[in-house]
Amino acid sequence: MMAELKYEIVKECGVLSQSPSGWTKELNLISWNDRTPKYDIRDWAPDHAKMGKGCTLSADEVILLRDLLNEIDL
Repeated sequence: MMAELKYEIVKECGVLSQSPSGWTKELNLISWNDRTPKYDIRDWAPDHAKMGKGCTLSADEVILLRDLLNEIDL
């Protein structure tokens, strides 16, 4: 049996995209299981009651990701 996952969205940073079903891909600052908040990119149901798989990044990793994205030609 899986342990209950506890989370608190500390800061909603922004929506990256929205699907026709209303789910949104968001960047948020989230505290997982009462730990130090980390940046998180994942899909969320409209009421934030359900979530998809995502990617969690420390502040240092977000800075490195920003720098990498600034270096590529889009």
